[in-house]
Amino acid sequence: MSAPLLWYFADPMCSWCWGFSPVIETVRDAYRDRMKIALVLGGLRHETAPMTAAGREDILHHWHQVHARTGQPFRFENALPDGFVYDTEPASRAVASMGGIDPALIFPLFKAIQAAFYAEGRDVTQPSVLADLAAELGVDKDAFLQAFDSDAARARTQAHFRQARQAGVRGFPALILQQDTQMHSVSNGCLPLDTVRAALDAYLTE
Repeated sequence: MSAPLLWYFADPMCSWCWGFSPVIETVRDAYRDRMKIALVLGGLRHETAPMTAAGREDILHHWHQVHARTGQPFRFENALPDGFVYDTEPASRAVASMGGIDPALIFPLFKAIQAAFYAEGRDVTQPSVLADLAAELGVDKDAFLQAFDSDAARARTQAHFRQARQAGVRGFPALILQQDTQMHSVSNGCLPLDTVRAALDAYLTE
């Protein structure tokens, strides 16, 4: 029997995934000897036009909900400025690119992008910002940008999006535990750590 594999379906620009960040980090640490954990990028938004005022208010409403429930930090002042295009593909592609550079940095970059966007108000749709975040993790900027702008990175990103759809995931964050050919839904949405651990332990001790 192969080791259990926990699939984490998320998007770096999903506010509930940011709220869930402390939970997934604790799970990664607590269960590292019992199962593998892999990130699947969901592809939350593919906008091409700037946000409307109504759209901005709707999203900020969700941000306030996430902050209230989880305590995760948000920078609300000047958030989502005029002209901002809410496209999560570049941020997702940055994480997918890191998979081809240093797989050990996939989760650290994912978390760094989340923190930059939500807590610091940085525009993580911009390649230069993403390259700066990669550099802070010790990756050469030019090497990162070359990988980020490659057809291989774009294809890898689209493969992530397809995997999420094929798994039937319609919202993020979501956790699915794979045990050989068996797939078990562990959690859907931003659930508390105790709930996630109880579900995981139930499957892992079967």
